Amino acid sequence: MPRPLPPPTTTLQQELRMMAHSGVESLQSLIVFLAVVVVIVGAGIGAWAIRPVPSYASEEQKAGSPFDATFTAENPSRLFAMKGLKFSCVLDHVRASGREPTLIEATDVRFPAGSAGELKPGEQATFKCPFRALFGLPPLNEDYGVVQRSQIYFHASYDLPFIGTIRLSDNSAPFVLNTRLLPPRWTSRPEG
Repeated sequence: MPRPLPPPTTTLQQELRMMAHSGVESLQSLIVFLAVVVVIVGAGIGAWAIRPVPSYASEEQKAGSPFDATFTAENPSRLFAMKGLKFSCVLDHVRASGREPTLIEATDVRFPAGSAGELKPGEQATFKCPFRALFGLPPLNEDYGVVQRSQIYFHASYDLPFIGTIRLSDNSAPFVLNTRLLPPRWTSRPEG
């Protein structure tokens, strides 16, 4: 009976080469995995950056209370429509009043003809914020000092483009009554 051959012996140098080869394969796998994660995260950030976000402006208020102002919302996106759009107004605070922020549904919402609840790219809608109802009688909003101490913002909710079952929401920058403009109107509060 022939005697079995001893297993081939590997030298230390061969063992080190095999370990190095295995380490390089592991490193390559890790690099590919990280590259895929970076691409996915980058695509997500890019998609989030191009989502439509409404921009707001106040129309001139020539008579009546500034709390009765009409506001415009525009879809500045060149690519995506905003469907299922709903506006709310928030009286964020009235300085020195202790009033808590109050969210109310916008009224007199008017979308472009034939597009109920939707703003296509570049289109505008108008709405009013019924803040007068928050103050009771007699209406404090006739007092210009109350209005000048107020800060408001807008809340919009709408369907995610292409995936209508997911709702997006967005809060605008704060708005204050700018009395330096004639006639006065609500403008974004300057940063700082």
